Amino acid sequence: MNTPINSDKVSSFGRIFCIGKNYSEHIKELSGAVPEEPVVFMKPWTSLVAPGEKVKIPRHGFLLHHEVEVVFRVGTAGEDIPESEALNHIDAVTLGLDLTLRDVQANLKKNGHPWELSKAFEQSAPLGEFVSLNEVNDPQHLDFSCSVNGSLRQKGNTREMIFSLPKLVNFLSGVWHLRPGDLIYTGTPAGVGILKSRDVAVIASPELGEFSWEFK
Repeated sequence: MNTPINSDKVSSFGRIFCIGKNYSEHIKELSGAVPEEPVVFMKPWTSLVAPGEKVKIPRHGFLLHHEVEVVFRVGTAGEDIPESEALNHIDAVTLGLDLTLRDVQANLKKNGHPWELSKAFEQSAPLGEFVSLNEVNDPQHLDFSCSVNGSLRQKGNTREMIFSLPKLVNFLSGVWHLRPGDLIYTGTPAGVGILKSRDVAVIASPELGEFSWEFK
């Protein structure tokens, strides 16, 4: 049986590394190009929202999109970590939402500006409860989904990632010294869509559990 790890004290987490354009079908739905290396952006830990809390829709944009992602937590510090040793540095896994103001992001991209205004606002990273990696059969073969108001919108499996977890750990640790508590949001599959006031988003995985948030 899975063993949840308490994630209530979000300030205990470190940096939040997010990976963009890591699922081919999602890239297609946004008319993007497949990257040659991981696309990395970051969010502050203050963006995290525990399961069950209400999420306030930001006012500086109009198109708030859900992006369900598998999230891994670093348990052992390291830098220049070989792919063959990557999983030894991860201690837990859960699901999360990378909330995105799509209209704001489109304008930022058009002008060649960073993505923070569209990705790193308050409550932009709802996060489920962690499960020990030892309780997961294969972290590189996890089914997961996102439903809104009972309607399935996204469905994916970590085997579909363009850059696998070992590749991501290797890449990130080549730039940053990874530390315990750092989180890695690994990208979203196709099916992203709009969230409105009173919507309820549910993200789920057979091995990781089910988590939900209401938007206001």
